[in-house]
Amino acid sequence: MAQFIKIYEENPNPKDIKKVVDVLRSGGLVIYPSDTVYALGCDITNKNALERVALLKGVKLEKANFSFVCEDLSNLSDYVKQIDSATFKLLKRALPGPYTFILPGNNNLPTVFKKKKEVGIRVPDNSIARALVRGLGNPIISTSIKDEDEVIEYTTDPELIFEKWEKLVDLVIDGGYGGNIASTVIDLTGAEPVLIREGKGSLEI
Repeated sequence: MAQFIKIYEENPNPKDIKKVVDVLRSGGLVIYPSDTVYALGCDITNKNALERVALLKGVKLEKANFSFVCEDLSNLSDYVKQIDSATFKLLKRALPGPYTFILPGNNNLPTVFKKKKEVGIRVPDNSIARALVRGLGNPIISTSIKDEDEVIEYTTDPELIFEKWEKLVDLVIDGGYGGNIASTVIDLTGAEPVLIREGKGSLEI
């Protein structure tokens, strides 16, 4: 059964963050709060954990469109091809924030994603999410947790999330009520930005 840990966003307790990071390092799956909806994540470098996430989402790992959650833009060059200054300025204005930006991937992508030409980058405006990435030392692969109820779409109550996921994941963070609007997805791989999904993020960035 999964652990259930209360962490306050205003001042995340380093001991609690370390507990979660230890679970991620050991290949565990974690449900954590972001600046949009609650998300399921694992260590980007752990293939077994990545396969577990893909299995839970019912997708093939090689074809999965998971986001790379970073602490800030300094992780970008690890996985993204060099971008022009206009793109970088746009990212700097928008992040941290409720956006997923599709960017051209480089040759350093984890082996399972080698065939992908693009990656979705997230830097959430949530101190718990960013503290986890900082503690881990590399990005977290992340995907929103959908609700089976089409009317609700996203569950916002961490206790209800725990009830549903306690046998499927290793740890659930209670970071307070989550949102129910997903991130705005913008494709920056072409000459002009293209809106893929309108979500929480403002389009005037």
